[in-house]
Amino acid sequence: MALKMDYCMQCGTKLRPLYHETEERDIPYCDTCGDYRFPVFNTAVSMIVTNEDGSKILLIRQYGRPTYILVAGYVTCGEDVEDTVVREVKEEMGLTVTDMRFNHSHYFKPSNTLMLNFTVRVKGETSPNWEIDDWSWFSVEEARENIRKGSLAEAFLLGYLDGEYHFPVY
Repeated sequence: MALKMDYCMQCGTKLRPLYHETEERDIPYCDTCGDYRFPVFNTAVSMIVTNEDGSKILLIRQYGRPTYILVAGYVTCGEDVEDTVVREVKEEMGLTVTDMRFNHSHYFKPSNTLMLNFTVRVKGETSPNWEIDDWSWFSVEEARENIRKGSLAEAFLLGYLDGEYHFPVY
């Protein structure tokens, strides 16, 4: 899936496609700046948070929405994604990550975000911050039933559980 950029981020000039030899394809080009403009996007992480023995999965509700999703957050400029995972779990839920495993990535077009999904084991007492409306520890089957249907969170959770990823079409 190609990202489309129409205007230069430096000067605002309308970009035009121009063949780039190294890339062997057309890349957006700014005639004013005299430079190619490669697509820019956000980077975020989402986590399948499990208890220490892996028998329970933590799901959250936030921002007034009635359905459960995974803990997630944006990567801060200059931050490694692994540090973001640890920070977001601590900030949002007050839990300490003890183990981490990368699962899968997916570009989420509606928010122009590359989402990186991890599974983490945690310890500590759950202490959610202001971003969290509700949370619950679910068995694996309960998590499967309660995750927001048709969501990216569901695609990551089911992909992790079933070993096959099927992402929503936007």
